Amino acid sequence: MKNKSMIKMMHRLVNSCGNYKTQIRAAYIPGFFKGLFMKAPLMVCFLIVSAFMAGTITKKMCLISGLVLLACVIFQAVLQNISDRLQSAAGFKVFADKRMQLGDHFRKLSMGYFSDGNIGKVSSVLATDMNFIEENCMMVLEDLVGFIISQGLMICFMFYLDWRLGLVSVAGLLLIMLFGNLMTRISISHSVAKQEASQKLTGAVLEFAEGIGIIKTYNLLGKKSKEVNRAFEESCDKAIGFEMAYSPWWASYMIAYGIGTAAVLFVSYLLCANGNIGIEFMMGMILFLFDTFAGMKAYYGNAARLTVTDACLDRIESVFDEAEISNDGTETLPKAGETDSEPEISYQNVSFSYGEKSALHDISFDVHRGQMIALVGPSGGGKSTIANLLARFWDVKDGSIKIRGKDIRNVPVANLMDNISMVFQRVYLFQDTIFNNIAMGKTDATREEVIEVAKKARCYDFIMQLPNGLDTVIGEGGASLSGGEQQRISIARCMLKDAPIVILDEATASVDADNEHFIQEAISELCHGKTLIVIAHRLNTIRNADNILLIKNGSIAEQGKHDELMKQGGLYKNMVEKQGL
Repeated sequence: MKNKSMIKMMHRLVNSCGNYKTQIRAAYIPGFFKGLFMKAPLMVCFLIVSAFMAGTITKKMCLISGLVLLACVIFQAVLQNISDRLQSAAGFKVFADKRMQLGDHFRKLSMGYFSDGNIGKVSSVLATDMNFIEENCMMVLEDLVGFIISQGLMICFMFYLDWRLGLVSVAGLLLIMLFGNLMTRISISHSVAKQEASQKLTGAVLEFAEGIGIIKTYNLLGKKSKEVNRAFEESCDKAIGFEMAYSPWWASYMIAYGIGTAAVLFVSYLLCANGNIGIEFMMGMILFLFDTFAGMKAYYGNAARLTVTDACLDRIESVFDEAEISNDGTETLPKAGETDSEPEISYQNVSFSYGEKSALHDISFDVHRGQMIALVGPSGGGKSTIANLLARFWDVKDGSIKIRGKDIRNVPVANLMDNISMVFQRVYLFQDTIFNNIAMGKTDATREEVIEVAKKARCYDFIMQLPNGLDTVIGEGGASLSGGEQQRISIARCMLKDAPIVILDEATASVDADNEHFIQEAISELCHGKTLIVIAHRLNTIRNADNILLIKNGSIAEQGKHDELMKQGGLYKNMVEKQGL
């Protein structure tokens, strides 16, 4: 169990604010003066009571006291406004920047991070952790500093009244701090579990929402609903467990606060009874009584908030600590056709593992400019892994992959991706206009260019039948379009990019026969003059490939042209015959 003081947690939170931490610390200055003006009315009241008891009070004194009280209220409001402008506004800017930094960080992570069950964590960090900190903690940092200052002022005032009252106040303060620190430690130990349960809940809800179609199709609604319910119950249990563990210590802390307050009152009475302090001081003490430890009470009242914030920071930092794919390469890929002496693509003794699970073993092959290479074989053999390594969704463990003689790890990712287009079996379109979805392939594309590629991709006609044509906003993921329509838009996007290397991950595997015809025409337009790597399940689409690699158990089991492989009579021939070709 971590043992952090609230001061350390505050310091950590401020340090996480980067360039804004100076601005946030500047808010401590108005916070300090606000603390003074918060206590000033009590001191004015003490002077008025003392004057009244001594019979020396005058109208002028009352008028001046009233003006001072009014000034204190005004100054508090002004200082609070200054503090909010410095601190609260900075807090929202901090996490606006954090979200942008996180987006940039995600862009540089390997795809493995997103396929290892981390989507719930990502969503929880963005939607829960960052929101909690910016809405609950950034705006109270200055208040916490103010509470510490006001508590110090109260202790000093107790010594001013009588040194014995000062000592009793210090003893009461130490007792309150003892229980406050114990309460903080308990809060820290349960905050981590509470936030982890929140993360699991987010992941479960996302999985349920994304898979609702499959869940209904296979009549698994009850089973999957139970899993989501369990996640809700676990989150609820952890939240209640947090409160159950925290509440007894909060009660103990409040008892300590009561004991300290009662002790100050009792000592004040004894001192007054023995003539050590006058009755006016006793009346002043009664005015100050419930404010004696108010600063520390308010300070530790934020313990739960700060400990949850500390757990949130742990999770945010853990995402930022994920290793990025190296992008410090300084070499630039030659333009296509400039180095025909080199293969366009060359895999040299490539091996790769997903964690401990080996996926590829010693893969070697070359692809020359304009050639079509087909990857076929049983599911799970490693076909998609070979293609994904070319795009650096992961980096190879052993061996190398070169494009035009350059190791892709020595090339900036942006330069590499300028040379590669990918058409996936599962298409994702954004909730935006069709124009913007296509123009992602070339952000400065003109309307005429988008129309041209839409026609080539055989999607222009159905787009024009939509209510607003190219300006029609489609649902998230392309939900308002059919699978074939989504696929043709993704092909238009790749056409607009016009990259010299195209990876096709069985683009027609999940569409109907009518759409397949249009998609095949669109792919023919896309691939004209390009270097192709095709992942194929329908073997009739790759009969004319320059080289067919049959991938089995992470290795190249067979390779050659269609006719050559048929003559070998191996696994490829069996696959062709099973498909009735």
